[in-house]
Amino acid sequence: MALVSDLTTNILFETEKGYSYQCDLTNSIIINFIDTVSNYKIHDFLIFQRKVNSVDILDMLYDLSDQSDAQLIETTKKNFSRNLTICEIVQLRELLNGTKFTLNLHSMLCNIVNVELI
Repeated sequence: MALVSDLTTNILFETEKGYSYQCDLTNSIIINFIDTVSNYKIHDFLIFQRKVNSVDILDMLYDLSDQSDAQLIETTKKNFSRNLTICEIVQLRELLNGTKFTLNLHSMLCNIVNVELI
């Protein structure tokens, strides 16, 4: 049981509304956003991140109808399905983009270390 709690303390990225970490046991990225926990394989995470980034925030801001105040964001495997406000979409973007940045940075550092060892 200590192994699982050790894995949850290795946070990749954290914001006011959530955090993400990588689980080595399941080889997945865990996203905790506004008390919703979802896990993704890396490929699914990247698809989800692109989907959230593709939401047109400016279009939502300029649309004065009540329907544009929130948008349903869900993944293909139903890991995450919530009706999010504009602010929550921006906050989720920050979390997902920060997580992707951390993963890319870690990957680049590992590549540099491996090249120098050879």
